[in-house]
Amino acid sequence: MESDSSISEKRSVVVDDPSAPTKPKPHLAVQDIDVAAELTAGKDFVLDPQEAARVRRKIDWHLMPLMCILYMMQFADKTTLGQSAVLGLLTGPHHLLTQAQFNWLGTIFYLFFLVFEWPQNLALQYLPVGKWISVNILIWAIALLCHSAAKTFGQFFVCRMFLGICEGAITPGFMIVTSMFYTRQEQSQRVGYWFLMNGAAIILLGLVAYGTLHIHSTVLQAWQWLMIITGIITFVVAILFWFFFPDSPATAWFLTPEERVIAIERIKVNQAGVENKHFKKEQFIECLRDPKTWLFFFIAAISNVTNSLSNQRQIIVAGFGFNPLQTTLLGCVDGVVEIIVIFCTVTSATYWKNGRAYSAVLAYCVAILGSILVNTISSSHRVGLLFCYWISITSIAPFVVLLAWVASTTAGHTKRLTTNAIVMIGYAVGNSAGPQYWEKKYQPRNHVPWLILSICWAVSALLLLATRAYLARENARRERAGHDARYDDVYVSEKRADGTVVDKKVDAAFLDLTDMQNQDFRYVL
Repeated sequence: MESDSSISEKRSVVVDDPSAPTKPKPHLAVQDIDVAAELTAGKDFVLDPQEAARVRRKIDWHLMPLMCILYMMQFADKTTLGQSAVLGLLTGPHHLLTQAQFNWLGTIFYLFFLVFEWPQNLALQYLPVGKWISVNILIWAIALLCHSAAKTFGQFFVCRMFLGICEGAITPGFMIVTSMFYTRQEQSQRVGYWFLMNGAAIILLGLVAYGTLHIHSTVLQAWQWLMIITGIITFVVAILFWFFFPDSPATAWFLTPEERVIAIERIKVNQAGVENKHFKKEQFIECLRDPKTWLFFFIAAISNVTNSLSNQRQIIVAGFGFNPLQTTLLGCVDGVVEIIVIFCTVTSATYWKNGRAYSAVLAYCVAILGSILVNTISSSHRVGLLFCYWISITSIAPFVVLLAWVASTTAGHTKRLTTNAIVMIGYAVGNSAGPQYWEKKYQPRNHVPWLILSICWAVSALLLLATRAYLARENARRERAGHDARYDDVYVSEKRADGTVVDKKVDAAFLDLTDMQNQDFRYVL
């Protein structure tokens, strides 16, 4: 829908004055409006805060456990490669890969993620979100299990390729689902809840890896057991997702018809609707012309050049002078630190008024301090180096804030999906480049890689502040312009069982307007 140009003008009689001429009513076709309008159009609904809170709790109990478990497993699965490095895949008498091949496997994952990100988001536009995510998890689990049978670089290449393709549906799908079910005030925390499961994944992976070191087998190495165990768990999660994860609040199996209306009315304040399964070319074009889209893209790309730290962490800690058993156990602390910093940062972003960008920048400042200390402390202080490395893990938190910020500052379903795709393409570009600067010649201290990390974090912080300034200026302009009355009286026609046609008024929040079309939309800061 391009502004109000696609609103058809139908004529209806003004009941108040029978002698008056017909007055045009702006109408929309059903396919142009949000699915939420089908449940709320023509209804005068007063939202009871207590009922809204009860429905939100019900949504939390049905969504958050599944989302958290899946996000934990997808992170654990893709970082099994890094964990396997110290379990015999990269080192030891029976290693199968060189350092260069290992780095390329990290890049391959994100190259295929990048190539398939736009097709994955198109699928999320047209297909049921929950079911499509489930299919991708299932393929992901099979590809992970196949890692245990791989013997050559080419075979590992194919396995990582399928992992990269399938991951393209997970984070964008979760961003869409979070924006469907939660208000903008709630989104930062909910994104934080499922993203901090990356930390839980590190703990789980460390404990499982530690256990595999105690499996005495002449057939399978420790890293192969790791792939098999995590692959089986992921397979079970895929089955659970298919049967229990909803596609939208309008069809959620665990909500009654009345609760579905409440769930939709709750998120009206977002001014972004729920979803529309029709691709709108004008929203796609608007997304490409929107400056904030590209600010978000560059933040995602530059900040994720440093995400290779998660795949190299075992090698880094081993380089400080710890043996494989110590390195594996210390990896669990990485997860604890990650959980703490993500929780603190998203809590700050939620309750610090207009403080999303500031919370993220603060986390980057701490990370930069950690990276500087890692580069300057003597190699003889391995415990000090370890603690400074843990300080640098705060760099993971700003991207979590960014994901929630993207979801809460973009409206129009096609535009949201396109923005998500562009941001995640930036994520893939950064992650593709990331592994390449961890060259063997820089080991064990990796001074050059740590310098690159510091620079990327500093640039990302500046871009976050620039984005905030741009959105604040746009909000100020809209405040000066006043109320946008173009969409106050828009209707959709409904044909009843007896053949009569009635007009139902549609709230502007459910017209599937973009944040640029709807000048009453205000950007959260």
